[in-house]
Amino acid sequence: MIFTNLDNLPTLLGKKRKQPSSNTHQRSNMMINPLNLKHLNSIDDIDADMITLNLEDGVSPLRKQEALDNIALFLSYLEHSHSFIVIRTNPLSEGGDREIEFLNRFSFDAIRIPKVTSIYDIQRALSILDDDRELHLSIETIEAFNLLSSLGDIDSRVTTVYLGILDLLADMSLPQSLIEIGNPTIDYILTKFLIDAKIAQLHPISFMFQEYNNVDAFEKWCQREKSMGFVSKACLGPKQVDIANRVFGITTEEIKRASHIKEAFEKSAKVGINGFMDDKYGFIDEPIYRDALLILKES
Repeated sequence: MIFTNLDNLPTLLGKKRKQPSSNTHQRSNMMINPLNLKHLNSIDDIDADMITLNLEDGVSPLRKQEALDNIALFLSYLEHSHSFIVIRTNPLSEGGDREIEFLNRFSFDAIRIPKVTSIYDIQRALSILDDDRELHLSIETIEAFNLLSSLGDIDSRVTTVYLGILDLLADMSLPQSLIEIGNPTIDYILTKFLIDAKIAQLHPISFMFQEYNNVDAFEKWCQREKSMGFVSKACLGPKQVDIANRVFGITTEEIKRASHIKEAFEKSAKVGINGFMDDKYGFIDEPIYRDALLILKES
């Protein structure tokens, strides 16, 4: 916890700055409303690999400044956090530009901008954001969905994209009732989002499942998305975080297999053999070896 007593918070900003996140896992990204002081106070002790402090949806226009001030206060007293901390601003044209300028003085890892409709939006955010922070993008408009595969060359600070499926469906005049496992339209949206993000060499995070207490359905979505190739899921609360961390985690057996393949391939490659039969895991060649390296990197 950052503060031991939420009833007696400091009236002045602190001067502490946490170190940039060194966490390499991105299995779970938990959304937190900064008007909820109890949740905000626990950002140094949450199991989520990533935390998004949300200034946009869920915060009424009358309380935007209060939410921003809360983030500033808690970040200014934050010394450490296991999680990679992201701040989701409002659209740049609705005060997001001023929020980024204000937040630059505090310790966090990335800014996430919503309602992207053009490359100009991204360039504008990059021009405001400090050079040592990442820029993440919400893909929730028709324009952003169409642009996604071409976004990889803009700037190295643009690293991650999030599928905002509810807003995207609304922008396409499609009903939310389509969001069912096995629906072909949703499968297409997920697949295109994943592949276009990979083409752009950006990290894709799948959509947030709104039914917080339906953990069985959430796990089924995680399993399906993992089978598609996703390794990250947006989460609402600790229950979903626990499931996402487990489903998208690398098992001990997967690590054992990858380690064996790496060792066997590298030993064989030293004598000029890059394809061979392994007694334990069958045929091993360079593509199998590269896949093993990917697993070990993500473990």
